[in-house]
Amino acid sequence: MKHRRIPRRRAALAGAGVAALIAAGVTFQSANASEPAKTAAPQILSAPAAGKLASTLAADLGTDAAGTYYDARSKNLVVNVVDDTAAKAVEAAGAKARLVANSLAELDGARTTLRQDATIPGTSWATDPVGNKVVVTADRTVTGAELAKLTKVVEGLGEKAELRHSKGEFKPFIAGGDAITGSGGRCSLGFNVVKDGQPYFLTAGHCTQAISTWSDSSGTVIGQNAQSSFPGNDFGLVKYTSGVAHPSEVDLYNGSAQQITGAAEATVGMKVTRSGSTTQVHDGTVTGLNATVNYSEGTVSGLIQTDVCAEPGDSGGSLFSGSNAIGLTSGGSGDCTSGGETFFQPVTEALSATGAQIG
Repeated sequence: MKHRRIPRRRAALAGAGVAALIAAGVTFQSANASEPAKTAAPQILSAPAAGKLASTLAADLGTDAAGTYYDARSKNLVVNVVDDTAAKAVEAAGAKARLVANSLAELDGARTTLRQDATIPGTSWATDPVGNKVVVTADRTVTGAELAKLTKVVEGLGEKAELRHSKGEFKPFIAGGDAITGSGGRCSLGFNVVKDGQPYFLTAGHCTQAISTWSDSSGTVIGQNAQSSFPGNDFGLVKYTSGVAHPSEVDLYNGSAQQITGAAEATVGMKVTRSGSTTQVHDGTVTGLNATVNYSEGTVSGLIQTDVCAEPGDSGGSLFSGSNAIGLTSGGSGDCTSGGETFFQPVTEALSATGAQIG
């Protein structure tokens, strides 16, 4: 894919990205899982529709549910369950049931142990419903006694957790330059929103924590912080202070734009697109939900984990699928040459906390 940089002012005033087709599949790997006998063919669903069904089933099944993910190849929602009764309910609802060994409560218990015993800067963990385990990642800064401690904690969790290593370093993405700027720092605009009939935009909370007044690349002041949350969460709400245009769309970095009409929950397996002022447009897949990242600046929880690349300055930029806003770029490891993990603040949570709406 080739991308052409559009005028700087437009890049500074819009979110960014390219809608991705739900095409690539998810590899199913788990030594602890099996599928019950089929009673009905699961429904063909889009990723956003699968996310809505997943939320409904999670509420209905309660402790009998053990996570969900989207099979992008067959376009089915897969629901992990711990007994045959729950499997029948899942299939009756139009999803694909999968019997697993570890309940969601057991996986949440593993996360609690990690939070209590292994909150080490440079680590992250997220529930992987495909593997039916909690995947723990240590970046290159975790060494010596800290790595030994982390390894011992993960090994103590048995089959409920797995330790992986990243060659990069977990950090919020922020750098000096253009796009939306202030006080020597640069981030990326996420999504334009409306609150009480007034125009605002969302970006990353670690950006609004450090910068209170925002300008475009020409130096014109365009906004002032209205609300900020970091660490814990990673979102910031900025109120427009000038008469600049604020359409509900994301810049495709090829001279056109994608309309954004709403926000949706992420689903593991969902194909997504990210864009920011440093690296522009890149595609990838949601690999985990409810991720916890221990940045040196503090711990952020409830994040979306992906295999999309990002670099400093991309913070706050748009993660979306089709016309739905999904997330705001928080941070991660690696770059767009070597790859790596990138984490996103869910947009739905940011909208709920700020009382704003996509628009």
